[in-house]
Amino acid sequence: MAIPIALHILASTLWVGGMLFAHLALRPSLAEKLEPPQRLPVWHAVLKRFFGWVWLSVLMLHATGYWMLFGIFGGMKAVGMHVHLMLGLAWVMTILFGILFWGPYARLSKAIGEGDLPAGGAQMGSIRKIVTINLVLGLIVTVVGSAGRYVG
Repeated sequence: MAIPIALHILASTLWVGGMLFAHLALRPSLAEKLEPPQRLPVWHAVLKRFFGWVWLSVLMLHATGYWMLFGIFGGMKAVGMHVHLMLGLAWVMTILFGILFWGPYARLSKAIGEGDLPAGGAQMGSIRKIVTINLVLGLIVTVVGSAGRYVG
């Protein structure tokens, strides 16, 4: 059981921690030091690298989550409500990331490639909103996953 739990925690730390860093440290720092036309290519490069790690995290989270759920704990009937909540929120986060990746991020990539910075800026606004939602959900999942079994 140590292996899937360790991999699960590492993957969630990478994804949620990365969003927290990007939103609360990198974003304000770039805004403070760079003008918008300079920020967009930096953001695009950062997101391109980070999203590769997010995809790996998503795959690892679902693989280890289902491994523990069905291979160790005995299925949905055998686990507490906190696991159901964690799984539901994980799917919401995954779907939101898919929407972000194939929607605003793909349009940002296209805008950067075409040199259309105003269009790219609009997509960054959409990306920021989705990341904010996923960050909040990720923090909730972290609390539910770590402390949920002790409630009630």
